[in-house]
Amino acid sequence: MENMKIEEIEAKSIIVSSKLPDCDYVINPYTGCQFGCLYCYATFMGRFVGETRSDWGKYVYVKKNAVELARKQLRQWTDTKRRSTILLSSVTDPYHGIEQKYRLTRGILEVLKEERYPGLISVLTKSPLVLRDVDLLKELNSEVGLTITTTDDKLSRFLEVKAPLASRRLDTLKKLVDNGIRVYAFIGPLLPHFRYNPDLLDSLMHSIADTGTRDIYVEHLNLPSYVRERMQKELSSEPEQVQELYRNANTQQNRDILTEMINGLIQKYNLNIRLGGTIYHQELNK
Repeated sequence: MENMKIEEIEAKSIIVSSKLPDCDYVINPYTGCQFGCLYCYATFMGRFVGETRSDWGKYVYVKKNAVELARKQLRQWTDTKRRSTILLSSVTDPYHGIEQKYRLTRGILEVLKEERYPGLISVLTKSPLVLRDVDLLKELNSEVGLTITTTDDKLSRFLEVKAPLASRRLDTLKKLVDNGIRVYAFIGPLLPHFRYNPDLLDSLMHSIADTGTRDIYVEHLNLPSYVRERMQKELSSEPEQVQELYRNANTQQNRDILTEMINGLIQKYNLNIRLGGTIYHQELNK
């Protein structure tokens, strides 16, 4: 964890209402993320702990009381509320490297098991470390999603700086399927270069289907100004055509073409796209 700032903090709450379309509540045991993905919109979280957006991927704040807070909050919930869907996690990865030491995600899953929580627990990660907790996941009403944006490990390493390679994530999906865990793949962001390399997108969908995964989410690249600036800086040494590709990622034309490609591949590989289609964000580059 070279140059990684790790600090322990006390959180005031840990199960928070969600604005996401497919879950009611989210749990983020950490603020910050060791994976430091270039396209990550969650860099805004730095303002809550006094960190800059440019330092994303260089710090993690550990909510050391997360497990106790989860237990306390769950015990206050009504039977109706206990049917809510909970996501681990929305603005961090619940299984980045520091989880091996602090085991907050595992501790929270243990609490959910103790409380016999009946609602759906959805886990979204890029890490094979999730396999450590298969024993708990089997005893919960759970599903696990792996974020997989490409089958190209070189591209994965460039965009997802310290995250496990794409090939390891596909292998993790297969192992989860083999263990009887419900799974999905999260293709997000849908990389702009697929528009000019359809074989790469076909390979991605084929590889996902080969793991036994049938459900997918697909999300277009989210490019708020602060993400765009970060990507432009990192892409400055790339060929102009590559830079142009990402500058225009949010145009309606680009989205329409990519969505059409996705729709064809869903049929080809007998996949189910959740939320009724490809997710996109309202702001467009004109």
